[in-house]
Order: sequence, then structure tokens, then C-alpha cells
Amino acid sequence: MKRVLVAAVALGVAALAFAGPPYLTDDPVPTDLGHWEIYAFTAGEELQSSIDDGTGLDLNYGALRGVQLTATLPVSFASETGYRWQPGTSDIELGVKYRLLNDPKHGVSAAVFPRVILPTSTLATGERARLLLPIWVGKDFADGTSLFGGGGYELNPGQGNRDFWHAGAAVTHDVSEHVSLGAEITQQSPDAIGHTSQTRAGVGGIVKLGGPSSLLFSAGPAWADHHTGYHVYAALGLNF
Repeated sequence: MKRVLVAAVALGVAALAFAGPPYLTDDPVPTDLGHWEIYAFTAGEELQSSIDDGTGLDLNYGALRGVQLTATLPVSFASETGYRWQPGTSDIELGVKYRLLNDPKHGVSAAVFPRVILPTSTLATGERARLLLPIWVGKDFADGTSLFGGGGYELNPGQGNRDFWHAGAAVTHDVSEHVSLGAEITQQSPDAIGHTSQTRAGVGGIVKLGGPSSLLFSAGPAWADHHTGYHVYAALGLNF
């Protein structure tokens, strides 16, 4: 069964100028020192008549200058038929984003964001802890446009599983002081024996609601194992 990679959510869940959520592609900008970014999210993906939905919290804290601590605490709902739903907990993700490069003059930055995915799901058996090792780079332009992308390698132990690569690229633009829109495409090599590569495309946006609150959303098609499906994401964000 395919799963939404809500990290993407942790996707670094940074901010718009703070990318990451709502995009699957992360950016290299960590949470500001001493600040929190909290996202109450819901996400879903449908492939091969299987539907995986999840909701939960994505927590990010600027522990040190250039260092972000991340924890993603999701609950999942799975259905093989689209009608019979099975609730349960999903895998918890813990990560540290460390910015290696920060050049405000040229708007260029880079960061590593290793994450461990703990086998806490009650909807799957025989899972083992996984380790994601990505690097992300970004470029900000004076007109409010940002380009960011990168990828990495995931250690995916377990019977029938395969270690795999993933990569993504995204572009966002600040349409106004309160609205940012963007688009992305991601690619992942097979994560299990007999599976094919996975490709996802999407469009998304961030709307500042006032004060510390924002509304985040994204959606788009997904292709895997010779099937076409979709993925969606929505969240209420707090940045303080």
C-alpha cells in the first residue's frame, strides 16, 4: 500500500518563504531561532484502489541558529476498497534540519535534513525503522519567486523492501503579501521488490489568515506501478 510521505510535510514544513508543506519537496530554510511552526494537517493518496488518509501534527522548532528540530505525529485511515475504513496510528518521524549554507546577498541556501521514521504504525506489521538522508538547496529572487529542490536516499529495511532514492523540485511565487502559489514535481525509485518508480506532480498555495495563522493546501496526480491516482494535502499552520 502506498503512503503519503507526510514529511514532507515534514516536508520540512518550513514556511513560505517558508516552503516545505504544503509541498512534498522540502526547502533548506530552518525555523527561526526560538520560534515554533506547528501544522495541523490532513493528507491523502489514492493508488490502485487503495486509499491512505492521515491527519496529525507536524511540529518544528528553531532550537539553534540554523538548526530545526522536527516531529511528525500522524494518525492514519486506510481502505483497500474505498468503503471499509480502518483507523490506526501511523509512523512517527523525527528529524533535524541543519543549514550548511546561507548567502542572503545572493539568496542561496543549502541544508541537510536527516529523518528517522519509526515503525509505530498499527496498520502494518513487520515494519522496521527507516532513515532518510536528503540535502536541499534553494534560491530566492527579489520578485518573490523561490526555487528549491534536492533529494536523498532512504534506508528501507524489511522483507520485500528496497532502499530507494527520491528527488523533487518546486517553484513558488508570492502573488501578494498574503498569498503564495507554487508547483512541483517529485520522483522516487522503487521502494519494494516488484514495484516501479513513483512520480507525483502538484500545485499548492499558502494563504496568511492574519496573526500567526496560515492555510496551506496542495493536490495533484500520482503515478506508480502502472496506475494513476492522486494526492491531496491541507493544513492549518501556526508560526510564532
